[in-house]
Amino acid sequence: MTGVVRGRELGAPVYAEADVVVVGSGAAGAVAAYELAREGLRVVVLEEGGHYAPEEYGAMTPSNMLGRMAREAGLSAAVGLGDTPLITTLAGKCVGGSSVLTGGVCFRIPDEVLHEWSSDRGLSAMTPERLDPYFARVEDRVHVETVPESMRSRSTELFVEGAKTMGIPMKSLRRNTRGCHGASRCNFGCPHQAKMSVDISYLPAAREAGARVFADALVERLEIAGGRAAGVRGRFLDQETGEPRVPFTVRARVVVVACGSLHTPILLRRSGLDAADIGRHLTLHPAYRVSALFDDHVGGWDGALQSVYCDHFADEGITLVGVYSAANVLAAGFPGVGKAHRRLAEQLPRLAVFGGMVHDEGGGSVRRWLSREPLITYRMSARDRGRLFRGMQILGQMAFAAGAREVMLPLFGATPFKSRGELDFLTERPPAANRVECMAFHPLGSARMSAGPRGGVVKPTGETWAVDNLFVVDGSVLPTSIGVNSQLPIMAVATMLAQGICDDWSRLARRAA
Repeated sequence: MTGVVRGRELGAPVYAEADVVVVGSGAAGAVAAYELAREGLRVVVLEEGGHYAPEEYGAMTPSNMLGRMAREAGLSAAVGLGDTPLITTLAGKCVGGSSVLTGGVCFRIPDEVLHEWSSDRGLSAMTPERLDPYFARVEDRVHVETVPESMRSRSTELFVEGAKTMGIPMKSLRRNTRGCHGASRCNFGCPHQAKMSVDISYLPAAREAGARVFADALVERLEIAGGRAAGVRGRFLDQETGEPRVPFTVRARVVVVACGSLHTPILLRRSGLDAADIGRHLTLHPAYRVSALFDDHVGGWDGALQSVYCDHFADEGITLVGVYSAANVLAAGFPGVGKAHRRLAEQLPRLAVFGGMVHDEGGGSVRRWLSREPLITYRMSARDRGRLFRGMQILGQMAFAAGAREVMLPLFGATPFKSRGELDFLTERPPAANRVECMAFHPLGSARMSAGPRGGVVKPTGETWAVDNLFVVDGSVLPTSIGVNSQLPIMAVATMLAQGICDDWSRLARRAA
């Protein structure tokens, strides 16, 4: 995408005026910017991360890509409280945000989740019927398509075969791709520009409609005057040190915050908002992967990184999703040291992998910390710990049903398991949860939507209860965990909220006059 202003190259302070300033360029911010700009509004987008062209990041190694385009080089983590794992939390820090780092999996919000939001929480717009046109609009622009069976890797096929033996159905995933080559590195930047992340699908269109996009732009504070948002101020990051240096100010009639569930609460707090629910109720979808060694060559890197899923256990709060990460990442997660680790690493071509995640209750919080990054804490409920180990057991059983010789669970200190019966301890005598190697890709809920000012941060329109003309449109507004990958839901909700801003623009503009 051409025409993005790289803030690190600017040497003088910048002042700009706009109708709307959007903070964040990921799945929510890019969508909002496009929807607002195409209605003729003057839009400025500010992104803390750098700008990398698709052909540039597509040529990076996975470790290089994480180091340059992920927050804290991919090492962000939620600190586990009590019997809770340390949960790594991957988030993007680049133009396009986390959409550049996702596997591209696209689910709609399950109907039962929307029913709970609309019926029990009073969010009448959150129904399948009301959201359908927004989902359809996004799906068309990012080209959501079903992964054909021919794109399944042998790793995935083995788990599908094991599931079939156990009478467990698997389904093909949908992803936002066009012309996928099956390079199996979606999470590290598609080398063929086949993944329709927002830097490819939305931001160029927003720019064509007149939006201006600034990279390396750290927004430090929202400008609030008389109970109304009036703009933002911050500093561009230095090219050499990465530290804030050259100041900028953007005056706007409406401010849209789309920093994601981990950073939106920090910006709101730093700007003086003090609602009790800011930074609380964080959900993560704690995720894990189970690996298995087979006698024959697997070569799991040949095929789509993610191509099938299983919702057979959704009533138990468990979703199983196929995944095969970069070979160096998988090898680093093998148990053992020295010869024991080398023995497994040498057998990587015979490795199959599958993942799972928990539809969690939401025991997380986000607080300001010593650096620009937040302090994230998470306390896993007893119910969710049970779901965590139950999911591991199911995946291990699938692997053995497919003929696996050894199964490796994501348990620190555990040696490979050689038979299905050895997995019974996971549900009969589960280990401490803090032994689990756990990760998260779908943080939600830290500035959640509510029908009234008590129990939430934003109105059903996305406008904050505390400050007029200040909107939040990212995953932080989703009131609960949804149990499925969150990219498409975030984009659809952002579309709905941005459309609401456009429809109400006359009143918002008069208020700002």
